[in-house]
Amino acid sequence: MNKVCKVICLICILHFSFSLKAKAIDVIPRPASVSERQGEYLIKNNIGIYSNDNLNNEIAFIVEILKDEQGLKSSKVTSSKQAGIRLLIRKTLQQELGTEGYRLEADGEGILIEAPTSTGVFYGIQTLRQLIKKGTGFATLACISISDSPRFSWRSYMLDEGRAYKGKAVVKRLLEEMATLKMNVFHWHLTEDQGWRLAIEKYPNLTKIGGRRDSTQIGGWNSKLYDGKPIEGYYTRADIKEIVAYAKALHINIVPEIEMPGHASAAIASYPWLGVTKLPISVPTSFGVKYDVFDVTDPKVTGFLQDVLSEVITMFPSDVIHIGGDEVKYDQWNNSPEVQAYMKKHTLASPADLQISFTNGISNFLEKNNKRMMGWNDIMGAKLHDYNQDAAPVTGTLSKSAIIQFWKGNVDLMKEAARNGYDIVNSYHEATYLDYSNISLEKAYSFNPVPDGLDKQYHSKILGLGCQMWGEWISEVKDMYRQTFPRIAAYAEVGWTKVENKNYAKFEQALPYFYNRWSKKEIDFNK
Repeated sequence: MNKVCKVICLICILHFSFSLKAKAIDVIPRPASVSERQGEYLIKNNIGIYSNDNLNNEIAFIVEILKDEQGLKSSKVTSSKQAGIRLLIRKTLQQELGTEGYRLEADGEGILIEAPTSTGVFYGIQTLRQLIKKGTGFATLACISISDSPRFSWRSYMLDEGRAYKGKAVVKRLLEEMATLKMNVFHWHLTEDQGWRLAIEKYPNLTKIGGRRDSTQIGGWNSKLYDGKPIEGYYTRADIKEIVAYAKALHINIVPEIEMPGHASAAIASYPWLGVTKLPISVPTSFGVKYDVFDVTDPKVTGFLQDVLSEVITMFPSDVIHIGGDEVKYDQWNNSPEVQAYMKKHTLASPADLQISFTNGISNFLEKNNKRMMGWNDIMGAKLHDYNQDAAPVTGTLSKSAIIQFWKGNVDLMKEAARNGYDIVNSYHEATYLDYSNISLEKAYSFNPVPDGLDKQYHSKILGLGCQMWGEWISEVKDMYRQTFPRIAAYAEVGWTKVENKNYAKFEQALPYFYNRWSKKEIDFNK
């Protein structure tokens, strides 16, 4: 009988130990390398935090985490010997970990996070916060050694506010959740046919007129129903300054998108001379691709766009500016004698060539201002849409400095672009569009930004991925949250974790931390 009891006790101990180990690596995104050790570190109240560099932002962040999530007080100390948590910059680690990687070590004596940059330290803190277990008046951390760095340098979430303005508080909340998941690019879609959301000092009508519409289509693409509710809203320069600073503290780069030459109805409604017909129009209340486009053959219009981009550059420190470029209907260009004469004069064989020529001009302008242009893959000139039968073939070539965000078309087009030297962000719509309800959590998790069949020598041309929250039918914040969460966590792991380290069952096992977090923050999510 005693032997049986001993065996049962041993089994229970082993099961408990296994459970501890399983819990020890419940982290999203899953780290690259984890070594578990015996024991745990006791995090006591009033723990000291030390850093060897200017990491005041990161120290303040961990102080806030310990207070809000663990109920513990902590403070910066000037001596490493006084610290239970040490945050260290080790520039020599950059060759091993890159600019975003980190090491996290925990033993019975304390916690160490070291990295070549403050960004790496910040990401180490994001891992730490998921591993700490709350006690009563204390917390514990299983002894562990983690070495971690991301698979891709571009891990973005896009919010479409051109169609549905959300406001500062919502944007900040999204940035906070992105940071927790180690996502590093907030792609901000600020202009659309249905609304212009960014104040431009030289052109106040863009927000005065373009920032408002009288009603909104409801019920689907072919619906004739409208809600009859005016919608308006935009961001001032002061708002942008505040949000950019907030994102910077979270190690997130904001890439603004200013659509051109299509999706331009709100701008043309504000200043009719921007359009091809030069006739007044209203800000559209329905969705779908519109006919009105910028007259890119008019120097006054290209001057306007350069003026807008000049102000955008002063507001956003990002090295990359997104110019959209998708879904341009060529009807107005085809039907304009002036545009056709311009094309003939400049030997532009098709409207797609005109768009490429215009886009290259914008790229040159941005490069002169030390910025790099990004656009949807339509800007390469391939025929992606049934309504543009003459989009191809093209004779022009898009600037090789452009970053291509691939969203539509045969995947062979993406592989061809990579082979031709273009940097690519993979945002293929069937796998990454958050407004699509038919993309399950598991399907989102299974997405691989590197397309099948791409030679390894071109894998480095895939910068990463983006997941997109379009706003046509998702106007309410609670609905936007439910479309975003928890799938954003799956995309975060796709962007960070190497394929060989991914495991969907373990990913699901780590989700409760986020379910609890989102519930406390009153963020609606699908479970």
